Amino acid sequence: MNLVAQFLYSRALKNRTPRERFREEEEYDPFWPSSAKKLFTKKIESNVRKTDVPSYCERHCCKDGPIRNGHIGQRPLPINPERLKDFGEEDYLNGGVNIWEMKIISHNEELLRDSAIRPDRLIQPAFNKFIRFEDISAAAFKIQCGVQKTPCMYSRLSKQYGMDLYLKKEFLQYTGSVKERGVLYLLLSLPQDQQRKGVIVTSDSNFSMAVAYHASEHRIPVFVIMSTNILPARVKMCRDYGAMVISYGSTPRDSQLHARRLAQENGYLYLEEIDSDVYLSGLGTMGLEIYEQVPKLDAVIFPAGTHCGLLAGSAAVLKHLNPHISVIGVESESFPVLQQSLKVGHPVDRQIRSNRHFYRDVSGPCFGTNSLQLTGKFVDKVVTVREEDILIAMLRMLEYERATVDAEGAIGLAAVVAGKFPELKGKRVAVAVCSGNLELPLMRQCIDRALTLDNRVCKFSTHISDCPGDISKLLEILAREEARVLDIKQEHMYMTSDLFTSEVTCIAETRDKMHCVQLKNALLERYPMMTWMER
Repeated sequence: MNLVAQFLYSRALKNRTPRERFREEEEYDPFWPSSAKKLFTKKIESNVRKTDVPSYCERHCCKDGPIRNGHIGQRPLPINPERLKDFGEEDYLNGGVNIWEMKIISHNEELLRDSAIRPDRLIQPAFNKFIRFEDISAAAFKIQCGVQKTPCMYSRLSKQYGMDLYLKKEFLQYTGSVKERGVLYLLLSLPQDQQRKGVIVTSDSNFSMAVAYHASEHRIPVFVIMSTNILPARVKMCRDYGAMVISYGSTPRDSQLHARRLAQENGYLYLEEIDSDVYLSGLGTMGLEIYEQVPKLDAVIFPAGTHCGLLAGSAAVLKHLNPHISVIGVESESFPVLQQSLKVGHPVDRQIRSNRHFYRDVSGPCFGTNSLQLTGKFVDKVVTVREEDILIAMLRMLEYERATVDAEGAIGLAAVVAGKFPELKGKRVAVAVCSGNLELPLMRQCIDRALTLDNRVCKFSTHISDCPGDISKLLEILAREEARVLDIKQEHMYMTSDLFTSEVTCIAETRDKMHCVQLKNALLERYPMMTWMER
């Protein structure tokens, strides 16, 4: 029986047409130079002879054109881990690795969802269109084993603000950010040959960290170009994720130019955070999880800012499942880019000039028209909050939820803290806490400033005599009012008042605003000339 089968198979191989042989040769691995040379050398020679009749390769390939995903329904080339063992990162950067590409374009252009993939560009949508619920469902199925299904838990802050608050804790992802959802789906959607070549990103943003981790997990070579002024802790973290980190240039602009040059020279895919339908579908899976985890939702609050892909993708799925759910975006009043863009009808390119280190991913390059159209169609309202509200929200998360989040993670709760939603009193509201990457030096500054804004720390100065026991009387007042002394300093040398008078500056801790006012009144009774440091 086996001999008969082999005989029939050998006859079928002899009777193949040239087109069938070419299609079978597409199954060969272009990663190996020997196979690629055999594949393309014969075709190039035949194309030179045939000038009148266009060949298959001429009709379906572009010499310098875009690289497509291949035929619809074509079997993808598997990634063999053994072939990536000898991958040399330094040789790849220096152009020491020969790369053979196979460029194939299918007949049905309208069936392809993504446009051209060039070495220095990310996957762009072929045309601006709204993502569908089926796209987000497919993304959720594909990334379910690669990202955490984070909890959406009832918060103890509910009683304080008069609404049932549910916090979607996306900061519990491995890299501490919701960007993992979009990045993983984006990487899994890349062609197999591009996954072998690798990807390259710049900066130390949450997007770059997610690319570094998930690309390494799926054995995709990944390179991260960072400027020399990046914090060493961020560089070490990116290396721990498995990426090759290269420090270049003193500004982010220098790093981007260097990354694009490496991408063009070595065939890497330059990734940046844009609003392709693949990336938005991955981010939208968080909205799908919120709907499944919290029944009878009334409203969901998301961070907005310049990167509003999470807001756009999640709003699309929530409005599809229940049009009565209010979807609200929150951005900083220092740069209300989304509000201005919705008014004029196109993205407004306005970047934050200062305090970029605090806002990080909330600021940055402006989003595209895809996100703006989705936001205008599905988002009910966009509000702005002050920096003080964000700091207090970070303090509330640390005290009540035992969670350390950054500005992007706290900006949604900041709108609740600032009292922006009186219409949601008594309603069931979910808040997306989507990032927790806060550096230790910045965390201390934020907490100290938040305690001052929340009237938990006060500072005053007064003049007292050098007589024995006078400073002890000041401390007795503080002890009677149950204020804890954090710091006290006595100044003698640079005084312009009486010779035997000194200035005492004290920093004390109080419970709340009422306690702070009570301490101030008690001190004014004993020291009428006291100076109270207003925040």
